[in-house]
Amino acid sequence: MSETSGKVSILVLVSGGGTNLQALIDAEKTNAYNGKISLVISDREAVYALERAALSKIPAIIEKPDIKLPKQERRLDLSNRILHHSHEKNIGLIVHAGFLSILSGNIVKEYSGRMINIHPSLLPKYGGQGMYGENVHKAVLAAGETESGCSVHYVSAGIDEGSIILQRKVPVLPGDTAASLAERIRKEEHIALVEAVYQVLSDKM
Repeated sequence: MSETSGKVSILVLVSGGGTNLQALIDAEKTNAYNGKISLVISDREAVYALERAALSKIPAIIEKPDIKLPKQERRLDLSNRILHHSHEKNIGLIVHAGFLSILSGNIVKEYSGRMINIHPSLLPKYGGQGMYGENVHKAVLAAGETESGCSVHYVSAGIDEGSIILQRKVPVLPGDTAASLAERIRKEEHIALVEAVYQVLSDKM
């Protein structure tokens, strides 16, 4: 916990525009959960999520995967760097908010029950390797599903396999495209992620 506020220190991991990060920032300002975003880490340069952090005076850094390493070593290397920052900031909860890198190793073990992810489908459907962003929504539409939504789950060693904390559903409408479905789900993601952070912090800490 943060020594000054008594609130749990939160690390938010991002890869893109950061709308879910913004939802968490806005919710923190209204004391919607007992936490403080102490650090934002992006695995990509020049993404708008970093601008959002700067506008809210939240420390933010870039930790890119080392593409010279084989995939498994690359994941572990990035994971260990993020774990180092987590220790430095005394992080109590890690939130994957549109974070596209897969973490492995000690961070998954150490933060078991204290690391969560938002996924744009009703897991266990349309999760796992390669199922992110537009790929998910295209798969939902191709399968003729009548509903979709988002899931917040604990991060485990398996991709999108951790226990589900909560889900929010939306209808799949006639004429939907991947973009229109994504936009409808994104609004629910913002609500779901804040609710999940509140629930995890209330239950676990």
